[in-house]
Amino acid sequence: MTGRILGIGILVLAAVLIGLDLSQHDISRSLWWFTGAWCLAAFVFAVVRGQMVVYVVKRILEAIFVIWVIATLTFLMLRFLPGGPFDQEKQLPPEIKANIEAKYGLDQPLLKQYTTYLVHSATGDLGESYKYLGRPVSTMIAETAPVSFQLGFYSLLLAFVLGIPIGVWAASRHNTAIDNGLMIFAISGVALPSFIVGPMLVVVFSFGVPFASLKGLLPPALWESPIYYILPVITLGLRPAAIIARMTRSSMLDVIQSDFVRTARAKGVSQHIVLYKHVLKNSLIPVLTISGPLVAGVLSGSFVVEIVFGIPGMGKHLVQSVTNRDYPLILALTLVFSAMLVAANLIVDLLYTVVDPRIKLS
Repeated sequence: MTGRILGIGILVLAAVLIGLDLSQHDISRSLWWFTGAWCLAAFVFAVVRGQMVVYVVKRILEAIFVIWVIATLTFLMLRFLPGGPFDQEKQLPPEIKANIEAKYGLDQPLLKQYTTYLVHSATGDLGESYKYLGRPVSTMIAETAPVSFQLGFYSLLLAFVLGIPIGVWAASRHNTAIDNGLMIFAISGVALPSFIVGPMLVVVFSFGVPFASLKGLLPPALWESPIYYILPVITLGLRPAAIIARMTRSSMLDVIQSDFVRTARAKGVSQHIVLYKHVLKNSLIPVLTISGPLVAGVLSGSFVVEIVFGIPGMGKHLVQSVTNRDYPLILALTLVFSAMLVAANLIVDLLYTVVDPRIKLS
């Protein structure tokens, strides 16, 4: 029952996200908040029903500690690395530079800067950007985070929807031409980086090279409507899909040799039911295990994809903030991505109990 509730919540959320542009329509934003609240309620119900409250609280406390460590290390590295946010090719007069540093508190002792940063971050005040004068960092993240979240969510959704069936198909046709062909595709997907796949897709589906009939079929850049999502999502989701396909195939080949599978076949159970009800369900644990690192790969890969396709997401700000030594923006984006990764790993751990009820996290 708990698994069904979570599954329905995820499917409803996926439908809302796919069918609507969250960043432009008030109705879709309202539906997003409603669906998100519904999924959160289902999540809390699953945690309480599964007697995992203590486990979840412990993991949340551990997550807070991890995020604090990351924030501290990032803060110290920015301060100790050579150069500063106001070191330019044309050196500023000492008086002007001193006034600017005083405005942003950079003339204070390091310990006081660190304490001020922690207190303000805990209260949600992420400061103002050094590059975009007068713009709060929280506002910049609020404007770009929905786009990056959409890109990452669609890419992960594509990876699982494409990768798991390919892995099942390859495992069911083990050592055949179909299996070999699908694994060649998977290996190619793992080997090709996104900064090569993206331009290749643009050249083929936007400029029609070498197929003139495909010219103008898909837009080459921007993030204005669902048709603009196709190429970036494929670019970012191809590699994790290939990884999931290989892992699913490998795990299923191990489970297929189990005694309960032979028993099911001996009873006359159809091949379809054996594969999808018995073998696949018992093969998903390794796939879930790699889902946490896959989220990290999708997030890091989105930086490149957003630059290649001109997507107005957080990746552009992260790259530019590092170049400009924009301390508040770097620290804020680091916290956001760290929180997303920690949350993804927690969700993966909880999904273990949905896939395999024998696992207890209480």
